Amino acid sequence: MHSTQKPRPTPPSRRRVTAAMVAERAGVSTATVSLVANGKASGRVSATNEAKVREAIRALGYVVDGIGSSLARGVSNTVIMVAPDISNPFFATVIAGVRSALGSKYQLLLSVTDAGQLPSADDTRRLLGLRPAGLLVDAPELSFLEELSAPGPLVLLDAPGFGPEVPAVNLDVAHGARLVAGHLAAAGHKKVAYLDGTTGTTTFELRRTAFLDAAAELGMEIPDGAMASTTINVGVAADAFAEAWPGWKAAGVTAVVCATDTHAYGILQEARAAGISIPGELAVTGFDDLPYSRTSSPSLTSVNLPGELLGRRAAEQLLRLIDGEELETQQVTLESTLMVRGSTFEA
Repeated sequence: MHSTQKPRPTPPSRRRVTAAMVAERAGVSTATVSLVANGKASGRVSATNEAKVREAIRALGYVVDGIGSSLARGVSNTVIMVAPDISNPFFATVIAGVRSALGSKYQLLLSVTDAGQLPSADDTRRLLGLRPAGLLVDAPELSFLEELSAPGPLVLLDAPGFGPEVPAVNLDVAHGARLVAGHLAAAGHKKVAYLDGTTGTTTFELRRTAFLDAAAELGMEIPDGAMASTTINVGVAADAFAEAWPGWKAAGVTAVVCATDTHAYGILQEARAAGISIPGELAVTGFDDLPYSRTSSPSLTSVNLPGELLGRRAAEQLLRLIDGEELETQQVTLESTLMVRGSTFEA
């Protein structure tokens, strides 16, 4: 029995387009092609020749051999950012800040760990084969630098606890957590619950510890069973709250502090479905102050962490190191503030 299907045509092979081929088509030298392709034509190549080269590049589909260039220079024009689980939308603002500082000179490559996993030295070391111009690492463990033992410019983000000699840009999350405790205590709350994230980063530990310490000093109690943790996911947080709320309510809990705004959105979602009055029956606070927190129903009281500024400052520090400059300050700390809104305050 013979098949009636026609054989699939073999896709045409694509030959590699070289700078010499572009130069021949445009009628210029390969040096001129290099200047145009690498954005260095200004003041060095005539407008006419630049237009010819660009037309030839488009026609032939020429792509600059970045790897070959990096081998010649010893490093690439790539900056690698290693970050834990970026399901938290807060990372989008951090990445935007990094990109704005890097501009067009450097390409940003993201290396994302699995949910709940911290960046490891082994994983990061594998990326060094790409010869990056520099590394940005978010929330590594304290042993990270010792295990990495790699040369080259490196700046840490949101990594408190490292020595003052390590270039880092941090957020004052402990101050924000204390502001939350003070706000809830002033509103008369005596028993509160805490919904944490499962990613074991130092920043989450600092938020939780600072809040619990401040709450105890202010006479607030976290009843037995009034602490839970989930991944940074609205639906998962909603399910966790639905399961925990009967016990929390029976224990007299009147406020829930969340490690992220995303956790808080889950509570607001489930509260609406269950008919729980917010903030009448339960006050809810978050961390990060994402844009949606201003328009959620009700609007969310949250600790504002300047994510865009965090990314921008870290990238600016890294660029100085790449250029061989001395940093004025090795450790930069950005202030947090509390944005009080409808989820804890009834007008």
